[in-house]
Amino acid sequence: LSFGIFFSVIYLAIAETARSDRQGHQALRGWLTALRDRRLLVYVLVNIVFTTYLAQVNSTLPLYFKNFVQSGQGFAAPVISGLFTWHIALTAVCQLPVARALNRFSRARALTISAFFWAGGFVLIWATGATPTHSLAGAVLGLGVLAIATVAYTPAASSLVADIAPEALRGVYLSINSLCWAVGYFIGPPVGGFALDQSPWVAKSFWLALALSTSGAITILQILDRQLTKSLG
Repeated sequence: LSFGIFFSVIYLAIAETARSDRQGHQALRGWLTALRDRRLLVYVLVNIVFTTYLAQVNSTLPLYFKNFVQSGQGFAAPVISGLFTWHIALTAVCQLPVARALNRFSRARALTISAFFWAGGFVLIWATGATPTHSLAGAVLGLGVLAIATVAYTPAASSLVADIAPEALRGVYLSINSLCWAVGYFIGPPVGGFALDQSPWVAKSFWLALALSTSGAITILQILDRQLTKSLG
């Protein structure tokens, strides 16, 4: 319904300002320019990592809570629903405070801070399955840390793309940013599902592997920060 309303507004209320072959050629040149921008390509790499993390939280984590915590007994469905309600509510509440707190840092450094939160959250999720007691407390704390990681990531990522994009090509740059979400959600669920189909040890260690992978994301972000400092002055 919402997309139907959106289509109606676009179709009826917004007039097309340019329709020409020249405009099409300009659009193609814009995409070629974006794909030659090294800063954008480095950002795309790290952004796919972040969106893969988001996919793990949304698609893999509920099944992990169901089958691999509390010595394999798992949480009941209402408990899992409550945990993700907590995660979503905290994400909403923390959005503005976290964004304001991170405004003092460069965008790449804000994403680095987000990566540290992702690592901490994944370690806590691993702990919920590795320890037979206090699993619920670990899950609550882990999803809380992952909520902060999410709200540290989303505004910084979009703002970084807007900063590096030429004014005339911001639409192209932001569309590439959106494609990273598609790639991350294409990679994340199959990888997470494969890990959960293995032995309990592999399924639990998967979250430690995700935590360790943030070191690669942090390294890439340091490279990107240096590139942005040099290019943006």
